[in-house]
Formats: sequence, C-alpha cells, structure tokens
Amino acid sequence: MKLLSIKVYPGRNIYSHWPIVRVDVDLGRYVDIPTCDIEGFNERLLSILPGLKNHKCSKGYLNGFYERLESGTYLAHVMEHMAIEIQNILGYDLSFGKTRYLKNDTVYCLVFSYINPTVGYESATLAFDIIDSFLNNKSIDMGSRLLEIEKKSEEKELGPSTSAILEEAEKRKIPTIRIGEESILQLGYGKYQRRIQATMTDATSCMAVDIACDKELTNRILRNHGVPVPEGRISNTLEEVFEIVERLKPPIVVKPYNGNQGKGVSLNLYTKEEIIRAFHIAKQFSDKVLIEKFIEGKHYRITVVGGKVVAASERIAAHVIGDGVHNIQELIDIENLNPLRGNGHQKPLTRIQIDDVMNLTLDKVKMNLNTIPKAGEIVYLRENDNLSTGGIAIDVTDEVHPENIKLALRAARIIGLDIAGIDVTTKDITKSISENGGAIIEVNACPGIRMHHYPSKGVPRNVAKEIVNMLFPENAPHSVPIVSVTGTNGKTTTTRMIAKILKMNNMVVGMTSTGGVYIDNELIVKGDTTGPRSAEIVLMDKHIDIAVLETARGGIVNKGLGYDLADVGLVTNIDDDHMGIDGINTLEDMADVKSLVLEAIKPEGYAIINAEDTFARRMAERARGNIVYFSQCDTNELIIEHKKQGKKAIYLKEKKICIFDGNKEIDVIEIEKIPATLGGILEHNIENSLCAVAATFALGVDIHRIYEGLRDFHTDAVHNMGRFNVFEVANFKVILDYGHNIGGYNRVLNGLNKMKANRLIGVIGVPGDRTDISILKIGELSGKYFDQVYIKEDRDLRGRNVGQVAELIKKGCILGKLSEQQITTELDERVALEKAMKNAKEGDIIIVFYEEYEPLLDIIHKFKNEADQAVKEQPHVAANEI
Repeated sequence: MKLLSIKVYPGRNIYSHWPIVRVDVDLGRYVDIPTCDIEGFNERLLSILPGLKNHKCSKGYLNGFYERLESGTYLAHVMEHMAIEIQNILGYDLSFGKTRYLKNDTVYCLVFSYINPTVGYESATLAFDIIDSFLNNKSIDMGSRLLEIEKKSEEKELGPSTSAILEEAEKRKIPTIRIGEESILQLGYGKYQRRIQATMTDATSCMAVDIACDKELTNRILRNHGVPVPEGRISNTLEEVFEIVERLKPPIVVKPYNGNQGKGVSLNLYTKEEIIRAFHIAKQFSDKVLIEKFIEGKHYRITVVGGKVVAASERIAAHVIGDGVHNIQELIDIENLNPLRGNGHQKPLTRIQIDDVMNLTLDKVKMNLNTIPKAGEIVYLRENDNLSTGGIAIDVTDEVHPENIKLALRAARIIGLDIAGIDVTTKDITKSISENGGAIIEVNACPGIRMHHYPSKGVPRNVAKEIVNMLFPENAPHSVPIVSVTGTNGKTTTTRMIAKILKMNNMVVGMTSTGGVYIDNELIVKGDTTGPRSAEIVLMDKHIDIAVLETARGGIVNKGLGYDLADVGLVTNIDDDHMGIDGINTLEDMADVKSLVLEAIKPEGYAIINAEDTFARRMAERARGNIVYFSQCDTNELIIEHKKQGKKAIYLKEKKICIFDGNKEIDVIEIEKIPATLGGILEHNIENSLCAVAATFALGVDIHRIYEGLRDFHTDAVHNMGRFNVFEVANFKVILDYGHNIGGYNRVLNGLNKMKANRLIGVIGVPGDRTDISILKIGELSGKYFDQVYIKEDRDLRGRNVGQVAELIKKGCILGKLSEQQITTELDERVALEKAMKNAKEGDIIIVFYEEYEPLLDIIHKFKNEADQAVKEQPHVAANEI
C-alpha cells in the first residue's frame, strides 16, 4: 500500500461545496482483501481508535461502520473513516467522507472534510501510517503523534478573534480569503473588500496603533484631555525607577512600556526587592519600563467598536482554589485539564503557565508552588487579569455606568481607534470612575474578544458580529459581480468578449484567461492563469468593479474554485478533451466536473448552458440560480421550451443574435457585423458571441453596450490573441490558433473550409496527455482537410517520448487520405512554420495550432519584413521599356 498524494481543497470542489482533503492511495496487493481477512487488523484498529464504533457510514445509524468492518470492507474506505475520527479526537466535529476507485485497478481516491487544513492534512498522514504499522508489524505512538498534530495546528490556526469574525462573515454570506498563513482575512471581493487582522481593520490608523502601543504616550495624551489615568513615568535603569517610586509612593505597578496581553506586568508592589524583581521581569519584554501608581479596584475591559460600547467584562486573575490536599503546582495541573483551557488562544480559556511573575506574586503572600492551600482558599497566581495569562472573565456589559461608557468612547476617539479595548480599574463599574478614584489604565489597539464570546459567567456578547456589521452595514455591498466561464472550447474567446463588453460599459474588469491575468486591460500576470490562485489575484484587487474568470478543468479538478459563488456561471460546451486524466474517463464525467461552475451560483444568479450540447439537460439538473439557454438555432427544442415557460434565452435567428427576455424578442446584432466571426464564416465565434451576449444581458448590461462591445471585437492579437489571428504574409496568409483537441480542430477547419484558398496547409500537433485515439482522430481529421501538413510536437511532452505523438498524428493523416509526400515531420514548431512559409504559394493559407504564441509571431513578422524588403529591392521597370 502506497500513499500517492494528499491535496487540500479550501473552497468549493467537485466532491463537495465545503473544504475537503483528497488522498490518493495505491492499495497494491491489498486491493481485494477486506480488513476482516487481515489477521488482527480490526481488533488493533478499534483498540487505537475506539470512536470508529460510533461512525454511521452508509448504513446511516450508529455502529454502521463497525458492521462494515465486521462483514469486510477495504483499506481505502477504512482510511477515510480513520482520518475523520482522528480529527474528532482533536476536537473537530466532522463526519463527511467518501471513497471511490480512481485508476489502474488498485488506485483509490478518498475525500473527507476538515475545519483546520493542517489537522486535515496531518490526519490523512497519520491514518496511513497507522495502517502501514498494522500491515508491517511496526509500532506507532498515537499520543505523541496527536500532540504533534496539535502543535502544528496551533502554529497555523487562526486566532480566536479572527476565527469569530470569519464565522460571522460566513453567516452573512460574505466571501472570505485568508491572506498568507497569519490571521489576516479579506472579507468580500474587489472594490468592496475589507481586510482585518484579529480586531485591527484596514481603516485602523497606523499612528493610532503606535500611540496605543506606547503606554506612556497614551497616558500623557489622555491626561491632557482630562481623562483619569494613573500617574506614571518611563524608566531605563533601576536608579530612575526608584526616583520615580519616591515621587509616586507605593503601591506601584511595573510593566513593559509597549507590552501586550499582560506579559511581564507586576502590580501592587511595595518593597524594594519586589520592585527590583518586577523591573527585571518587565525588561524581558521591553527595553523600557513603565512605572505607574497602583490604582486599587477591580479590573475591567470595555470594548468599543465603531463608536459604540459593545461589551464589557470584569477580568479576574488566574487562580486556583485549595482542597487541603494538593499543593499549588498540582492544583494548576488539575485546572489545566479543564477542557475549556488550551494553549495560546485556541480555546475559551488559556492554560495557566508558571513564570517569574507568578513566583513573585506568590512570594508576596508568603507562598510557593509547594504550598498546600486550605480547602476553599482562593490563591491568586497573578495580579494582572489577562485571559492570555490564565485569567477568566465575567460579563458586566449591562452594568457599566453611563459616564464610564462616555469615557471609554472618548478615550477611543482621542487615540483615534475604530476598535479599541479600554482597560479600566475601579472599585465598582456601576459607579462613575471619576467619582470613586478609578482610572483608565490602557487603551488597546487590537483587543481580544474571546473574553466577551466565552465569559465564565454572564451573557456572551457577539463582538465579532458587531465588527462585521461595522465593516459591512446592513445592505452594504460586499462583493463585485463574478462571471465564471468554463467548457471544452471557446472559454478564452468568450471570456475576452465578455470583458470587452463590460469595459464598454465603463467598468473596471478583472479577468483571468489562458493569456494571463488582466486588470482594466493591463496584463498583471502572464501565462495560463485559469486556476483558483489566479482568480484570487483578481478578487483581491481593490480597483475592480467586476471579475470575469476563465475556469479550466485542471483547476476545478485539482484545486476547486477560487471564489465562493458567482453571479453568472457559463459552460460553452462539452467535448472530447483531457479524457483519462484525473479520473475523468467519459464525457458524462467531464460534464459533471464542469457543472460545478453552474452549481456555485447565487440564488438570484444565472446558469448559462449551450442548448445544443448533448449534456444540456444533465447540467441543467445540477445548476442553481436562473437557467439561460443559448443556441445557434431558434428552433432548438430547449430554446422553444424555455421561451414557453417565460424564461430567458439567446439564439440566432435570420443571421441575427436575439434575446428573449421572458416576454419579448429583442434584436442585438447581425453576425456579419461582429468582426470576430469574419462575416459569419467562423461558427465557433458566433457561438462565443452568443455566450457573451447571454452573460452580459444576465448582468443587466444595456443592449446598446453589448452591440458596441461585439462590434469592436476582432480576431487579432489585441482583442483575442492566439485565437484565429490572421496575418497577411507576402502573397499568402498565416493563421495562429490554440486549437488543441478534436472539437477545436473541427471548429477551426470548418471556418477555413469556407475561406478562399489555393491550398490549406496545417502545422499541426497535439498535447501529449491526450489519449492515443484522440491524437489519431485529430490526425485523420487533418488528413481530410489539409493539402499539406507539417507535424510538430510541444516542448512539454507531458509524459510522452520524443516523436511518439508525431507518429500517431502521421498515422491519422494517412488514414485521412494524405500521402507520405504531403506529410513533413518537423518536431520544432518554429522550424515547422518557417518551412511551411518558405514552401507556401500564392493564395495559400497556413494554419498553426501552436503551443507558444510569441516565438511564432516573431517568425511571422521577420518573414513578412524580409518579403516586403525583397519586393522593394526588385529593379523597377518603366512602362515604356516593356
């Protein structure tokens, strides 16, 4: 048994509309051996993962999977359930999974859901390792492996504040993108997006953050504005500390001047020894130390969001309660077993850590870690009350005195923060701090909200919701419209046509295509950019009004979609291409894969389907939103049915593109007026024009703008680079096209057949990952149409040997009735084109189905320039000399 690959799909994918992990395994000789026939396997499995007994499996009831084990099931299926159970053990409530045959008789694909991608990935690895240990009699330390996964997950887990905001955004159906591996989120797409890290937003002023991080400066500014704050000074040396203490008089507070989360803070200090120890502790976290007058009272956090107080908590320092039996160290260990406590911020409470501040706190009350407190005795382990140091919180939102609310809002406004945590010390929060000696101790620029969401006592307050509502008030837009275009042929041209029309509609368009990523017609990333990463580049751009995304098969199958839901999803057609790759073995499989684009559509959005496609009805059954059919024939059965139902349809009628808007028929444009159709010769560009009309009409674009966009769209290197680009060279034509499958060849050759030509000459090739039969068919098709062919190969052989594809094409050409003399094999497509042009005759048309566009373009221009120069250099013969 071999582990072949593990892939994490963070978005919608062909297996589910939520995140999954896909694992490919080769079962080898175990492919037909059920686990009940592997000695001791089931027993060892259930001893190490007893929770598997509760899995329902396909039986649909508890113990269903256990019954499958007993009767016999296979290792790939078992591994799927193991990966789910490992995540269950680690605290993630998951159950979705499925397993299916992939290829080569022994290779299976299993998928299962995840919440934390690191945990999902590592759970798959551990599940395989467990099976491997059983099969090969090796030992495995489950405890240490689980701890290792926990540690890795903590490093990449979103913080509690960010996670809570993510959850609220998802409730509001606001799409999100995690930027990098830190806690930075983008909420929304394009020009409507907002970014946030924990509780710091893209609108938070850098200067305000700097001020808040400088505790002494914050203190001074608030004091100048008449806000009650403790008296304090910054110090670099112990000598300066004691000079300040002499002025302030104990009790005092010593803390890092720019620290956070209460780290290195020591409170209520009296003696010289306590102050010295506190100074050295604070110095571990900052070069400078802040000395403040200690304010007696309880500690509170008032959280301000968007100019209003949304929550308040009393914070109580980390503590243990004695039982008369265990010492303080043991009581800490017992409390840390509390399931609500975890490392860092992963759970509602943080595990209590022993450090110098704790030892100093215990020394002050004549205790240490070996002290055994009396039963019921509360022992405070710190005097600062941060949750990050093991403290707890009690909700007091409804108890805060109105004057204290005003003061908190004023402090946030003075510092300039849109979100702020105002730390207050006062004897009673229900009374004005101005009257009972309280003070604002700190202003936090990125306050944690965990204490409000998970108070140990009182009402939870959904601060994350308040933050999301501040970023996106009710009915405010959060996403630009998205058009997603897929299909076998015509995707790139259709995408470019749609973008052109939208540009004519005065919109800033972000576009992905096989030619690159474009923002407002500017090439940002060059290359084939039709996958989810490229889609994210567009959706992360703050300038775009709309996204038009070419969405290719490879990205869909191997990575899923790069967006959440589209406004328009469009499938141009389903044809024979990429068969036998990634488990896609039939056209039905391909239709189902492409249908993901039709499934991931907003309820009010549009699914656009080719009514002439064999799989139109199949795809329509899976589509979401409103279905729009298009066809080159107005008498198409689906078009007629759709119109009768009062639904939208786009079709060709009397050589004009027409729209049926549900009530009436609207003329858009005559196909002869669309330059990309070459006067109606190129039927595939008529189909692409229909697609573009359907998509832009669905988006509400004015008919006149659609007309203008198509009227100005040409098959040249400017508008549609690499798609039937025609070049006049000397006294013959050269056409460059990206056709690379049977459908693409058919469409181009049908167009060529309508053009006047002396001879049709093909420079032909096929990508090496196509099946032998597909390559042969393309060769045979070429043999029927062309008078002469030059067979070339792609530089990227895609697993083939040199010359292997060319030989298959040649066999096909001969089947198509070309003779040996009409076939030239020249594997380098550049040399092949040069030969074709040198041997061309007046009136010939050369078509190159290229792999790399720019090198061929250079060769064409060079040849044309040399030909033009030769004409100029011919001796001029005067008319009277003839």
